[in-house]
Amino acid sequence: METYATFLSYAIPGFVLLILIESVTARLMGMKINVGLDTISSLSSGMTNTLKSILGLSVVIISYGWMVEHMALMQIESTIWVYIICFIGVDFAAYWSHRFNHEINLFWNRHIVHHSSEEFNLACALRQTIAAFIGIYFFLNIPMALLGIPTKVLAIVAPLHLFAQFWYHTRLIKRMGFLEHILVTPSHHRVHHAINKEYLDKNYAAIFIVWDKWFGTFQEELEDVPAVYGTKKPVNTWNPFLINFMHVWGIAKDAFRTKNWWDKIRIWFMPTGWRPADVKDKYPVQYWEKASDQIKYTSPASRSLEAWSWIQLVVNNLFLYHLLVSIGDLNATEIILYAAFIGLSIFAYTSMMDRHPIAVLAEGCKLLLGLGLVIQSNSWFGLETAIPGGLILVLAYMALAFGLTLFFTYFEKTIAQAKS
Repeated sequence: METYATFLSYAIPGFVLLILIESVTARLMGMKINVGLDTISSLSSGMTNTLKSILGLSVVIISYGWMVEHMALMQIESTIWVYIICFIGVDFAAYWSHRFNHEINLFWNRHIVHHSSEEFNLACALRQTIAAFIGIYFFLNIPMALLGIPTKVLAIVAPLHLFAQFWYHTRLIKRMGFLEHILVTPSHHRVHHAINKEYLDKNYAAIFIVWDKWFGTFQEELEDVPAVYGTKKPVNTWNPFLINFMHVWGIAKDAFRTKNWWDKIRIWFMPTGWRPADVKDKYPVQYWEKASDQIKYTSPASRSLEAWSWIQLVVNNLFLYHLLVSIGDLNATEIILYAAFIGLSIFAYTSMMDRHPIAVLAEGCKLLLGLGLVIQSNSWFGLETAIPGGLILVLAYMALAFGLTLFFTYFEKTIAQAKS
């Protein structure tokens, strides 16, 4: 965990820099690719995924190390060719796990957050899941285990493979010549993120587009069909925690409501979006029949609320970065409590962006947790050693955050109505 946290402490600033470069470049090109609250939601989702990763909130049914130890047909050294073979093997597994996530109702809940943005930019690449608690796709690594590819090789290749999928989430790069026949390009991935009927459930590949061409899921970007991004069933919230679990909650409600016992069981494993006949009409859900019907989600956020939301994002990213660089000096309990503080903060300010009153409750819980941590240790996880007066800054931030959450939730709207 400490090694992965160190790796993230270097990767995150790089991602942020590239997102800023994309935004500035788009402005110079006269393109609008970012919507303030959507971008904040995307980056906040990336923070929740990072918190999950460093807490190790995943259960692996059968570890790769166990498979190599008990199933390997040979032992091989860690040469450059082994790394290349491992990368191809990881990419093959990524294609099929990605496809399963799209095509099986329950498994869509593991992936919906990544598609929930109605924009397409580098920020939306960071919308990664916290809902995948169980590693169910271990069997896709069996071919690599049979070859005896060492665990340490996979441990290096897997995060590199994941981060290599970041760059093509952009509208700024058009076609890329001969690379279109080999690699996943921005053009290919724009198709994948679109809800147009021509594009739906296409281009699952992560790095090598050849998988889609071989397995019949390839679709070229069409000049006369501009991509419409998001999900067929809109999420209508900026809160990444809600987005991560809303699909499985919908399945659970349908399973409870249907009178057909067979439907109660099979709904979980039917094609994504399938619903029992006796609840489909009685409990309708919002759904874009045609991509042209889409109305993008927005919330009544003032400029001051959006500005404060940006400040919240920056401050909590600083908290997250402090946690990452300090993780080797903290015990397990401290790591969990610090992560809980940041998680509550994200839940609070993204709920505030939705103008939902639960933001006050979440911010209040965060304040109580923060004060309890300060009282217990008279410190803020060693921040004072790096920043003199760091504890005072943290206390001031917590008080300001709670006060402004009250203001934006209960008073700002009243003031605006009175002026009108």
